[in-house]
Amino acid sequence: MLKDLPIKDNTNLWRKIILIAGIFSFVICILLIANYIQIKKADPINMTVINTLVNRLNQTPNDTLLRDQIRTLDLLSRKAYFTNQWQIRMGGYLLLFGIAVMLIAYQFISFGRKTNPDIPTGDIESAILSQKTARKWIAVSGISLSVVALFFAFLSHNELNSKFKPSTQPIVKNDLTDTVKQAKLNEVDKPIQDTVKSKVANVGNEIAKNQTAGDEPKTAKTNVPESKDNDPTFRGPGGYGIVPQKNIPVSWDGKTGKNIAWKTEIPLPGYNSPVVWGGKIFLTGANATKREIYCIDGGSGKILWTTPVEKVSSSAQAPTVSEGTGYSAPTAATDGKGVYVIFANGDIVALGMDGKKVWAKSLGVPQNHYGHSSSLMIYKDKVIVQFDQKGGSKLMALSTQTGQTIWSTNRSVKVSWSSPIVAFTGKRTEIILAAEPFVASYNPATGEELWKLDCISGEVGPSPAYANGMVFSVNDYSKLAAIQLGDQPKVIWENTDYLSDVPSPVATDKYLFLSTSYGTVVCYDTQTGKKYWDKELNNSVYASPIIAEGKVYLLDRTGIMHIFKADQTYVSLGEPKLGEKSDCTPAFSNGRIYIRGEKNLYCIGK
Repeated sequence: MLKDLPIKDNTNLWRKIILIAGIFSFVICILLIANYIQIKKADPINMTVINTLVNRLNQTPNDTLLRDQIRTLDLLSRKAYFTNQWQIRMGGYLLLFGIAVMLIAYQFISFGRKTNPDIPTGDIESAILSQKTARKWIAVSGISLSVVALFFAFLSHNELNSKFKPSTQPIVKNDLTDTVKQAKLNEVDKPIQDTVKSKVANVGNEIAKNQTAGDEPKTAKTNVPESKDNDPTFRGPGGYGIVPQKNIPVSWDGKTGKNIAWKTEIPLPGYNSPVVWGGKIFLTGANATKREIYCIDGGSGKILWTTPVEKVSSSAQAPTVSEGTGYSAPTAATDGKGVYVIFANGDIVALGMDGKKVWAKSLGVPQNHYGHSSSLMIYKDKVIVQFDQKGGSKLMALSTQTGQTIWSTNRSVKVSWSSPIVAFTGKRTEIILAAEPFVASYNPATGEELWKLDCISGEVGPSPAYANGMVFSVNDYSKLAAIQLGDQPKVIWENTDYLSDVPSPVATDKYLFLSTSYGTVVCYDTQTGKKYWDKELNNSVYASPIIAEGKVYLLDRTGIMHIFKADQTYVSLGEPKLGEKSDCTPAFSNGRIYIRGEKNLYCIGK
């Protein structure tokens, strides 16, 4: 009988553990289900209140206190979103933990009976047999309840995405009035839902002008063809937002014509930015039935040639795109030998500098619920194409001379609208991309994946930034992540206070500058993530900031260019007005700025 006592005591102990773990799991199940019911019934961010405040602001645009209240409510909604996501995630983990403890305890009881045949087990077996049916139904009920609870946790996650995720589309958008937030679903497998738009009126204010520029930031060399007078790709050489041009103007007025060299109307609409080579500017335009490529003389503004793009795709039907993306959102690329463009239907075309077609091919209509908008990049003799779409994402390198595929790498990511960057990171040149769930790097010569980090989520629109061995990625209702490169790249700091779903960040060796789409600019320390300052611009922003000569140029949607020092203190250098709305990132060349407005291309400078 003495030998019976330890086993019997252990059996009782494990039974108690099963009971406690069962009660614990049951409580977690109830809490997860109750959490879903609460989220379903209530609007956690209270969009009704936000919309009411925004409508009031539209009537009284100079009410800065009201604007601050809207901003505060937006920040509270962000905190609520991340808190609830954490609660759901932890609830799921705790439920699985409770179930695991129950199973382990039951196995110990069974193991004790099987490995100790000499121990009298009549009483135990009798009790077990008498409760067999009850235990069966308890087990079935417990498993069912756990499955239901996990299912409700999944539903809560999706419900949060629809209620907590007010954001604009992650690509260049239409010319509606300034947007604070839009509520939309974040599931690429669902059709586009009607969004709840919040609009804020323009609130202008004059800031001190004509201050001296800061020290010019250090930049990384790239293998992108460039010269001091060229701007060959989206966001400049390499695509990460720093340009080498000098003597860039800080003062102009589109309404009076002050410092406006010329403006030229572009026949077809498009949200792509200008690219410049050898005094020629290249743009594209398209609608549902026509696609065109334009070459404009940088000196006079005259359209030198227009090349229509026809009969490339086998599909006669135009793809479905949102109004805010259109049919020609991607920016072209040039290497001085040719011009390379891609449209929303997957047609990619190479022209000579004279406008004559060199090659053309169809990549297939992108399965993209807003419309394809990733811009092209150049690496030596390769056109780099980020083709992240539903049902099969990939990164490709096509020959600039023939259009033949040099390499193609499949990517396990969701649809994205961001563009690739190409940077020399110290020992090698890398192509760096962002799309849920990875920021990833590839060898531009072979397409081999070099590294990837799971640090971004959602419908990714902003492109990464690079400076001094660090990569920065961001997306709205995801996080801002700073990645230190090396033998094993790692995230060294994160932040969720200010996030962007449209403008891409830009960085120097010391400072990271990020603009939200609703018009707040923030400066961080690149190494520590310390916030130096934030500034409300009072207008929404879709263009990405560009750094030239130690100055940051940031164009808001009304056409005001906010120019300030690339420094740890905000110092305004000017706020010149274009006189026309714009969602496009400017290009810089030979002391001039080229800005695509809603209808016209502007040349600013002497």
